[in-house]
Amino acid sequence: MSFSAEVKEELSKITNLANKDEVKAELLGYLLTSNISIENTQIKYSTENQYNINRFGKLLSNLGYINYKIEIQGKIFNITCDKIDLSEITYDNDIYIYNIEWIYKKDQLEKSLVRGSFMGSGSINNPKNKYHLEILLKNVKNIEYILNILEKYNIHFKILENKNAIYTKDGEEISKFLALIGASSAVLRFEDIRVYRDMRNNVNRIVNCETANLNKIAITAAKQINAIKLIRKKGKFDSLSENLKEIANLREKNPEASLLELGKMLKNPIGKSGVNHRLKIIEKIAEELK
Repeated sequence: MSFSAEVKEELSKITNLANKDEVKAELLGYLLTSNISIENTQIKYSTENQYNINRFGKLLSNLGYINYKIEIQGKIFNITCDKIDLSEITYDNDIYIYNIEWIYKKDQLEKSLVRGSFMGSGSINNPKNKYHLEILLKNVKNIEYILNILEKYNIHFKILENKNAIYTKDGEEISKFLALIGASSAVLRFEDIRVYRDMRNNVNRIVNCETANLNKIAITAAKQINAIKLIRKKGKFDSLSENLKEIANLREKNPEASLLELGKMLKNPIGKSGVNHRLKIIEKIAEELK
């Protein structure tokens, strides 16, 4: 089962059906989505998820709309019923929501409306692969209703205008959204995966950084050793000062060592900058001998 299906299974089992206002708000959430279509005097809700269709049927029955029909076409579940007579919606070749002031400023009703919209046409990727949650809605007006509620709870989604969708690719926003709509178990699973991903990414960054540093040391050391070899080839090594000869010999014997490590190997240890200064002089001498 996909992560998205697991979330919807959990949401479909929320036991709030005794509260008629919450049921109505959640049903309105479904009606805002792109999976609702109007066919003459009827509306049809279509989905590939059985938990969506079961929940939608329960909401209808709870509010007295029992004359609906469920059909299966391939992998698609369809539920058809007469147009739902609610003062909060109007039909005009599309479904628009109105008069929902009774929902605003009531946390549980706002959460129910958002939950219904996610159940209606929301999806979430497996967080092991990438963070992405989106909800497809019928029109811009309905998008504004959902976004206004999310902003109230400091949850920030973006608009994908060519699809009439709202979405986020931010792990923190997804976690807050799942908590808002009541998917408590999904939040815990999501956070476990997110922590693991963050740790793995941090380890990868550290490894990459260390690898880059090692590569840099290797390239620099090779350049320095080539300079020393050239000086020896030209018969000028013995003319170097004792300090330069000492660091040159150490560099040849320890090509993998960092400047700091080389400095500690000297008879009279010096710091990184001092070692770098001596090796730069050797490189300059080699350049002049070319």
